[in-house]
Amino acid sequence: MTHSGDTADAVVIGAGPNGLVAANLLADAGWSVVVLEAADEPGGSVRSGEVTAPGFRTDFCSAFYPLSAVSPFMTGLDLERHGLAWRHAPDVLAHILPDDRVALLSRDVDRTAESVAQFAEPDGDAWRAEFQTWQHIRDDLVEALFRPFPPIRAAARLFRRMGTGDALRFARRAVMPVRALTNELFTGEGARLLYAGNALHSDLGPDTAGSSIFGWLLAMLGQDVGFPAPVGGAGEITAALVRRLESLGGRVDCGRRVDRVLIARGTAVGVRDASGELVRARKAVLADVPAPSLYLELVGAEHLPSRMVDDLTRFHWDDSTVKVDWALSGPVPWTAKEAAGAGTLHLGGDLNGLARFSSQLSCGQTPKVPFLLLGQMTTTDPSRSPRGTESVWAYTHVPRGQKWDQTRLQRAAERVEQTIEKHAPGFTSKVIARHVAGPEELGRHNISLVDGAVNGGTAAIHQQLIFRPTPGLARPDTPVDRLYLASASAHPGGAVHGGPGGTAAHVALLRNGFGGGAYRALIAATLSRVNR
Repeated sequence: MTHSGDTADAVVIGAGPNGLVAANLLADAGWSVVVLEAADEPGGSVRSGEVTAPGFRTDFCSAFYPLSAVSPFMTGLDLERHGLAWRHAPDVLAHILPDDRVALLSRDVDRTAESVAQFAEPDGDAWRAEFQTWQHIRDDLVEALFRPFPPIRAAARLFRRMGTGDALRFARRAVMPVRALTNELFTGEGARLLYAGNALHSDLGPDTAGSSIFGWLLAMLGQDVGFPAPVGGAGEITAALVRRLESLGGRVDCGRRVDRVLIARGTAVGVRDASGELVRARKAVLADVPAPSLYLELVGAEHLPSRMVDDLTRFHWDDSTVKVDWALSGPVPWTAKEAAGAGTLHLGGDLNGLARFSSQLSCGQTPKVPFLLLGQMTTTDPSRSPRGTESVWAYTHVPRGQKWDQTRLQRAAERVEQTIEKHAPGFTSKVIARHVAGPEELGRHNISLVDGAVNGGTAAIHQQLIFRPTPGLARPDTPVDRLYLASASAHPGGAVHGGPGGTAAHVALLRNGFGGGAYRALIAATLSRVNR
């Protein structure tokens, strides 16, 4: 039984960062906005709380935000005026090799160059040259990455700035495997690992096409803006987004899971929640949920082209995840002293080790030597735990589709601890409390993390740009008029930068502006040809 509810200009499904960015931008335009969130609190994967021991603040999923620091959607909201503050660790990132040598990434380019030059002297100057390239194209590239596709103006400025030859060579670099690119750029292993380890923040190994752009981008962002963390925990980003929205008259309703998008004559007109309550949308419905969930569950195949439904069966998720959080009685006792001041650390292999890790995942095998992404949160933000202690997390990827009971999870956590202990003897003796989350636990925390996939779908090149989430326009428009995909499943993809949400809001405003009818006719005709 359904019940009539309230009405707003826009209904946003999901109060993750993309949904909240979209809601804020629409509210800025004077729209009335209601955000419906299935969980009991907003934020999606941008939340924090005490799950290990009292006084230890843990980020449940994401923790460091280099892309937030440059995204025009996030920076344009001026969240610092709504209580958000940022902190940086003394150093950005340390990649610890099996022999305890460290490649260090610092916001001081000379410090980074000195570190990579210890592996091969020419790499110091090579690193500086890479950073100069980044500085030369930074603003236009960021604009091209985050604006609606195709980013004609930003791409044109980028092309003029670089020139035809350099633009073509940059495009070649972007689609290369990161191992191949770094073999061309660098002589030693240190600089190569800073790129390759950063590429594995996605699901792309060193020998995967397109991994170079992710490794290069995150390394250059780390050099430029660092990997900042919000004071008090990831949830402070969400809190600032909610406060800003509410100051504009918007509303976030938690504990309201949407089970259907309401469609009349091919147009989204609202949603129905799990209790049967309706919320009508005068202008738009925006969905910050995975593409398969939106199309196959909330919309239904009957409202979609059969070709698109078939494409959705080929949607590729990224790998599953196991995450461990610890409350420690003191700092991690790293053998390599350079690691002590890094906010983010990579452990578990040299370049070939990273390749083996990625290959084993592709073969459906759980790697015996996990590649770890580790965060030292109290080192970054002293408010995260009592004085003299440390709040630490680490995660690793595991194959999709496997069962993870508590016994298997605990064994995985022990392998993670053994990897850390190898480089920090005495680590386990400092553990006050431990919390382990496998794919199922992460999925319960945030229903968008399907089987523990944290990226909203693979970052591989076959599911980027015009292939994300299915072959199409790389835009948030859907076959249903006034319904927009605003999640990490849409271009420009995962991480906390607000790109999918900001783009969806932009397109919703365009559709409801002067010439909106012509815009929709063009989009509908193009989508029809794509799905013919």
